[in-house]
Order: sequence, then C-alpha cells, then structure tokens
Amino acid sequence: MTGSDIAGLIAAGVFAVLVALLAVPVWKLGKVFDELRLAVRQISEGTSPLLEEVTTTVSTTNEQLRKVDGITSNVSDASANVTALSSLAAATLGSPLIKVAAFSHGVRSALAVRPSGKGRRSR
Repeated sequence: MTGSDIAGLIAAGVFAVLVALLAVPVWKLGKVFDELRLAVRQISEGTSPLLEEVTTTVSTTNEQLRKVDGITSNVSDASANVTALSSLAAATLGSPLIKVAAFSHGVRSALAVRPSGKGRRSR
C-alpha cells in the first residue's frame, strides 16, 4: 500500500464521517417538514369551517342591517310627520292663543290702571 492509497482511504473515511454528520440534520429537517405539512393541513381543515361560519355571520349581519335601515327610514318619516304636525298646531292654535293672551293682558292692565271709586270727585 502506497502513500497515495493511504491518503485516499483517509479522505474516504473523512468523507464518510462528513456525510454521516450531515445526514443527521437532514433527517431531522425532514421530520420538521413532515410536522410542518401536518400543521398546514390542520390549519386548512380548521379554516374552512371558520370561513363558512364567517360567511354566515356576515350574511346574517347584512340582513339585520337591512332591517335596521328600514326602521331608521320609518323613524325619519315619523319624525318629519311630527315636525309637520307641530308646525301645523303652532300655526293653527298659536296665533289665536297669542291674540287671546294679549287681549286678556290688555284687559287686565286696563282694569288695573282704572281708578277706584274712592278718589272720585262728585259733580
């Protein structure tokens, strides 16, 4: 056996040890990829029902918002009707009531200013 044969055997042995040392991390990395694949599968299986539930919730929310929109438009119409009714009542009753109040105040003021019978001169 020559020196080059021994050097070749040493190089082959070192290469075999290097391959063995690198095989362990690669094997562990393979296990990590297997776990990652399982995790992704579980997430995708859990996400599908969740997305269906979110879709149902959004649909129900949209229906409720349509109902609330109808209610708010009805309340707006009722508010406009109450405003019109109060304006009509103010126009119909307000002016005559103001006139009656002014007249009664004037009569009361006139009666209050009128002299009493004690200080009258006799003719």
